[in-house]
Amino acid sequence: MDLILQELAGGIADREQLARVLIRLAAAGLVGAIIGLERQRAHKPAGLRTHMLVSLGAAVFVLVPLELHVTVGEIGRVVQGVAAGIGFIGAGAILKRNEEGDIQGLTTAAGIWLTASVGVAIGLGGIGVALLATIMTWCILSAVGHIERRIRQ
Repeated sequence: MDLILQELAGGIADREQLARVLIRLAAAGLVGAIIGLERQRAHKPAGLRTHMLVSLGAAVFVLVPLELHVTVGEIGRVVQGVAAGIGFIGAGAILKRNEEGDIQGLTTAAGIWLTASVGVAIGLGGIGVALLATIMTWCILSAVGHIERRIRQ
């Protein structure tokens, strides 16, 4: 029975570690939600759930090896893998709409990429940096997007 409990709690040694993991995962979901809500409001295909999942997934990718005391170099390789892998999701969001080369989805792809980066930051313990980046992202997507639309008119 002890073996089963140890396996179920793998990577979580005590209450302090459990609290740290919960805080980081909740924070990752929250920053993904902030970015995703703005994209949802703008009626973009990658909205609330997508951004929450990307941020949470990126956090888990780095949090697990970190909590299992994997070397910094190996965690660096995990981060490289996340950065490369998220590019495939972003590429799927980019479309060439017509023969004139009208490209759609670059901002969505960039938003997904940035959401993964804040998830990685949170997973590594950089919640403050991730929150600042999220606020800046929201300002860019919302306020700068509004200015951009006015200029086009």
